[in-house]
Amino acid sequence: MIVAEGLTKRFGDTTAVSDVSFTVQPGKVTGFLGPNGAGKSTTMRMIVGLDRPSAGRVTVNGAPYRSSRAPLTEVGVLLDAKAVHTGRSARSHLRAIAATHGLPKSRVDEVIDLTGISSVAGRRAGKFSLGMGQRLGIAAALLGDPQTLILDEPVNGLDPEGVRWVRQFVRYQAAQGRTVLLSSHLMSEMALTADHVIVLGRGRVLADAPLDQLVAAWTATTVLVRTPRPSALVAALSTAGVTVTTAETGVLHVEGVTAAVIGDTAAAAGIPIHELTPTAGSLEDAYLALTGEAVEYRTADLADPHQEQS
Repeated sequence: MIVAEGLTKRFGDTTAVSDVSFTVQPGKVTGFLGPNGAGKSTTMRMIVGLDRPSAGRVTVNGAPYRSSRAPLTEVGVLLDAKAVHTGRSARSHLRAIAATHGLPKSRVDEVIDLTGISSVAGRRAGKFSLGMGQRLGIAAALLGDPQTLILDEPVNGLDPEGVRWVRQFVRYQAAQGRTVLLSSHLMSEMALTADHVIVLGRGRVLADAPLDQLVAAWTATTVLVRTPRPSALVAALSTAGVTVTTAETGVLHVEGVTAAVIGDTAAAAGIPIHELTPTAGSLEDAYLALTGEAVEYRTADLADPHQEQS
């Protein structure tokens, strides 16, 4: 279990993390989300003692990480996959880490097989692709068979098979009772992987809730309706709280009422319905709604490529 209490980190006049508190429970995959500059990486660094909090505290399994006598066996961490000696082979890199904790060479071979880097284990890590570097970083995090995993963007650079492997792997680890904290910018993947979500924005906690509750609270279910009499249906649905928009001829998008109510209303009015499809909001929708005012680096609107620059 990871417990953060009032975590604050200042760099000079800049406050990167401000009064952040949360608990990462074992047995769940907890997603850690936020825009660039939100304070996610700084928070992860404070968890493992790489940055000292300006205020507050954080513990892993009831104690500060730096107090652990064998941290690799308690917490597996991937914060920067490039943090390797580029002249060493992947196997030599892992053996050097294992030696610091008295782990056998057989464990190195196990994590090499587990992460699918056997064919390149003898190559210099500096020659690895981004995806292979990520796998090597995950292998290093697994060496001590830890009860807590902290993975920052572990699917970055991985191909679809690798992304699926990470998803299955972290869910399996959580099912075994381990604590898993996972950050990613891939909302669709996080929606398939996480049980619980913590969202940061401008260094503060914007949300801390089970994934399904978060999505339900910050999105609306839209019902797609196809009917040859759209105007009549709009009139029949003209009650408070119902919003109807027209996508194309004979197609309506209705918010604020269930598909069952729409169907019953249409039947009572004798209005034929050709399609009635509810579409729930996504994690991406909820995330964008939550962080809309907390984006520090905003992309400019796309301009007409043929417009002359002034």
